[in-house]
Amino acid sequence: MAGATSRISKVLVTGPLAPFAEDYRRELRERGYTERSAVNQLRQAARFSCWLQASQLSVPELSAGRVEVFLGWQRAVGRHRSQWSRPGLACLLDVLRELGVLGAGEPARADSPAEVLLAGFGRYLAAERGLAAGTVRGYVGHARRFLEGLPAGTGLAGVCAKDVTGAVLRQSAAVSVSAAQFFVAGLRSFLRFCFIERQMPVDLSQAALPVTGRRRSPLPRGITKADAGALLGGCDRRSALGRRDYAMLVTLLRLGLRAGEVARLRLDDIDWRAGELVVRGKGAREDRLPLPAEVGQAIASYLRRGRPASGRREVFLQARAPFGPIAPGTVSSTVRRACRRAGVGAHRLRHTVACEMVAAGVPLADIAQVLRHHSLQTTALYSRVDLDRLRALAAPWPGGVQR
Repeated sequence: MAGATSRISKVLVTGPLAPFAEDYRRELRERGYTERSAVNQLRQAARFSCWLQASQLSVPELSAGRVEVFLGWQRAVGRHRSQWSRPGLACLLDVLRELGVLGAGEPARADSPAEVLLAGFGRYLAAERGLAAGTVRGYVGHARRFLEGLPAGTGLAGVCAKDVTGAVLRQSAAVSVSAAQFFVAGLRSFLRFCFIERQMPVDLSQAALPVTGRRRSPLPRGITKADAGALLGGCDRRSALGRRDYAMLVTLLRLGLRAGEVARLRLDDIDWRAGELVVRGKGAREDRLPLPAEVGQAIASYLRRGRPASGRREVFLQARAPFGPIAPGTVSSTVRRACRRAGVGAHRLRHTVACEMVAAGVPLADIAQVLRHHSLQTTALYSRVDLDRLRALAAPWPGGVQR
């Protein structure tokens, strides 16, 4: 009688990537992939290796751009989304870099003067302005879009206010209000940078006029205590994912953190003995906040019985392999799912903390300190929330009945 065979077959990798298959397999195992998932990733690596061979490409020529071309080819030949994985191939590139087969980044190329300027702009945003990496990429992308939209033969020294206004109008007509506002912020920063670097004789940043849009309500949208309870109660705390989501939601509700601040929270940021945690906010700012007991208990429960075993120092990790840190978008999508489960509309949980403090009569200066606002003008938005209190303070109209 033949011996039992596993349903999960071994994968034969041929072509340029064959010498690195075992290293890739070990890395997949270390990143938490199950045996079946690792086999699927190896099958994709085998297809990738055959594609490289057919394209007459060597391993040192690999890059993230080559991966995108390969994924596009897979889509073109009709492979389903479940049959290819961008994170799996990103893991493969990491393995090849660690083995010294690839360089630390993309292949060097001869940059144009515009690309050199944009690279300097990116360094300025990161070093001088202290902006987050995602914001830097967005601002540099907007600056590149502005340069590409200039009339042929127009250098920065010849740019006028009309060119700036035209760029804002074109962008406003093509994207949403929030995206246009982001474009204006990036464009203003780029124009100021060009003036500082003497690429432009005049500071034209003010020529990028602000973009406004109709808002549903001028008041911040908080969440009631009943809705907050329904939001937290919808998390299945019997599962690892439910404990992670519950810990994130409690942190958002009790401390008013931004999505990116929750995603960046690290194990070293929590001082369990002192009952404090460090929050890494916008502009490389760090603040120390008290750690409420409810938040500490939720995070501790996740760390003990929900967080995957990993050498990563970020508190919140992805629920599926590879067990890397979550992105800010994961925090936002978790809130949206929780709102749908609880049957409440989408809310900004950060507003809830501020609204509760306003209702309790906390001074705006203290609210600004908790929310880590740079300006009291931002915090003053919440002074319009307590309508009942405003009505009680309103004086009667002189000479008659108030209408």
